Amino acid sequence: MKNLILIAFFSLSFVGFSQDQKPTYKVEGDLIKATYYYEDGSIKTEGFFKDKKITGEWTRFDKKGNKTQTAFYQKGKKVGKWFIWNKDELKEINYDNNIVVSMNNWKTDSKVAYNR
Repeated sequence: MKNLILIAFFSLSFVGFSQDQKPTYKVEGDLIKATYYYEDGSIKTEGFFKDKKITGEWTRFDKKGNKTQTAFYQKGKKVGKWFIWNKDELKEINYDNNIVVSMNNWKTDSKVAYNR
């Protein structure tokens, strides 16, 4: 009986360890689409690489599948408008060649957007 319990315990522990999700990579034209996962298998981050540099749109999600960030890169540098969502605020950050050009915050309790 002890051996049966021991075998069951080790079997369950191996199943638990085997559920760690490793990133997946898929070729799409001249880009590589990368998908990273949470421990439970839900998508954490998706985006692209080109010539081993981060490029294009990258999206981050919370464990419930809600979008928490949209970011843009060009040849490994931050560019364009980034959006970051949290409970009570939306942040818009504008980048040009890795430099913050402007930032706007919108709060859910305010009726007007303001510049910070």
